[in-house]
Amino acid sequence: MALTQQAFQSDYVDPIDIVEHLAEFREWEFDRVADDQIAMAVEGMWRTYSLTLAAAEPDETLRLICTFEMRPPEERHPALYETVNAANDQCWLGAFTYWAEQGLMVYRYALTLSGGQFAAAEQIERMIAAAIGNAERFYPAFQLTAWGGRAPADAMQVAMAEAYGRA
Repeated sequence: MALTQQAFQSDYVDPIDIVEHLAEFREWEFDRVADDQIAMAVEGMWRTYSLTLAAAEPDETLRLICTFEMRPPEERHPALYETVNAANDQCWLGAFTYWAEQGLMVYRYALTLSGGQFAAAEQIERMIAAAIGNAERFYPAFQLTAWGGRAPADAMQVAMAEAYGRA
């Protein structure tokens, strides 16, 4: 039985409550910003990622953004945007964008909950895993493009295949 199945046995549980429970279990730093929003810090292999999940009632979605700071030299922005596009071609869940003004690389994903649907704990865990997994997978390519002077196609070679297991 999964962790989330042990804690949540009823049909509907507020998705932000599920995220809070998961953050407590994983011992991630978090802040319940509002009833419908939570922010947390998740330590990855390359860096600490900031995640925010928010339940958006008007459009019936659970939104996730995962960010990390990235302020490459302005002359590297076109190459970085090309690398972001190449990374997005490899992502089936969510997409990256670069917010130059804020100096943030952003991974965004939204779970549609229209028609009275609710987010299952397993779906939320998968959203978070996809965000961290993709950030970890493509971080080296973004770095090589932004500061290593590598061409986007060359930089993407480090992220072409998902790693399985650990050496």
